[in-house]
Amino acid sequence: MATHKRTSTSTPARSRRGRLAASTVVAAALTGGLLTVTAASASAAPAEPLPSHEADFNGDGVADLATSAPGANVAGKDSAGQVTVTYGGTTLRHKTFSQNSAGVPGSAEKGDGFGSDTAYGDFDRDGYDDLAVGAPGEDVGSDTDGGTAQILWGSANGLTGGTTVQDPRPSGHDFFGGPMEAGDFDGDGATDLAIGARSGAATIDVINGDISRTHGTGESRYTVKPAIISGEGAGPFNLHSGDVNGDGRDDLIVDGYSTADDYNANLWVPGTPDGLKTAQQQRLPGGLITDVGDTDGDGYGDIVIGLQWDDEIAGAHKGGSVHVVHGAANGPYGDTQVFTQDSAGVPGTGEKGDSFGTELDLGDINGDGHLDLVIGAAGEDLDGVADAGAVTVIYGAADGSGLSTRGAAFLDQNTPGVPNSNETYDFFGSDVHVDDLNGDGRGDVTVGASGENGENGAIYPLTSKADGTLAGTSGVYTSTVGISATGRPRLGTNFAD
Repeated sequence: MATHKRTSTSTPARSRRGRLAASTVVAAALTGGLLTVTAASASAAPAEPLPSHEADFNGDGVADLATSAPGANVAGKDSAGQVTVTYGGTTLRHKTFSQNSAGVPGSAEKGDGFGSDTAYGDFDRDGYDDLAVGAPGEDVGSDTDGGTAQILWGSANGLTGGTTVQDPRPSGHDFFGGPMEAGDFDGDGATDLAIGARSGAATIDVINGDISRTHGTGESRYTVKPAIISGEGAGPFNLHSGDVNGDGRDDLIVDGYSTADDYNANLWVPGTPDGLKTAQQQRLPGGLITDVGDTDGDGYGDIVIGLQWDDEIAGAHKGGSVHVVHGAANGPYGDTQVFTQDSAGVPGTGEKGDSFGTELDLGDINGDGHLDLVIGAAGEDLDGVADAGAVTVIYGAADGSGLSTRGAAFLDQNTPGVPNSNETYDFFGSDVHVDDLNGDGRGDVTVGASGENGENGAIYPLTSKADGTLAGTSGVYTSTVGISATGRPRLGTNFAD
């Protein structure tokens, strides 16, 4: 499990998308081919853009979802990695990519970890969302584990073809492409891509928008260095973006070990007309996982932080905690809400190792126009079943005043309407995501269970009903999407956001 204080022998904290797999991603198995899907006409124009928190790779106006299995084995190459895209609609359709897939740069190699982190946005401004995929274990020439990032391009046929993003400092780091995040950091209307590296300098490279399909470069590039520690096992562990101060530009939330005291911390780095600037960076509570959204309708993005640890760091609570730091015109200086499993109205009880807050995501589940919060507790023990995992849903208040524990829901795999059953080390809640996958105006919840079936992994799409309750009919397993069961693929480790 990730640590909250840096020590010379500690296991490094890991990013959202790769936390359950080490930076030299564990062995797993997958196929090199693609699943056949029904595609829209190549001449179709993209529909109106979806909300910024929902990807639409084929431009049909219905949300799509990208899921990683970074520990998968491709053509006998352990931990080469694979990404499955689920196209939304009346019937969900899946297509699976590796570096052996047609049009994807490079080839599958042992330890690449393709999909360890992902991010989406319309990087070339053609109206279709694209998918940036990190392979931090990629050997680049003679540079072992130099790492790389690639973009798979959206079209009316979905994701097709790819381009390697040019690494602006190939000798300055290792595991490039570890954490990544998309956002419009300078407010010019183009989607920028921030890329970190899990070892080396604690410097984040930002590729300005309009990224070229031919060269993998943007209009320009720059670096930003937040107050986090560099070196082996350090650097940025997680990145997330959103407009916290309401100025129309995305800000970046960076997680890492603080240079002030070596403890895990999140830093708010504001966007400006000239891009991200650290001059006014603000330290926030620790916790690996973050999301940004206007939970109280005041026009400012609130930063939601999952602090999964039981103790020994400021803000910790037995079983884990979630902190909502409210945004304001001068940044994240508003009041902070704290939710734990011991909070009034929250189902369950905080127990050591629950990891409440191990993952989280915001979205409008019941279609009332207010953001709701889904919280994963992948370490939850249930009726003697160790690490079965669970998910809690906290809904936005009907009056728009913010998140409220009234009516909070608790889901596990023994809950009616949730497929499968609780089993040891399923880690149900290893990732969570809210997307309107069927286009009915309500956010559906997809839950990852990276430990399902001996770490093959699985995802469980749960459809939101009109009353805000959730139910699914079946899981999506490695066999569903053409990933080999050899090794430990850990499908459901990460959803793109």
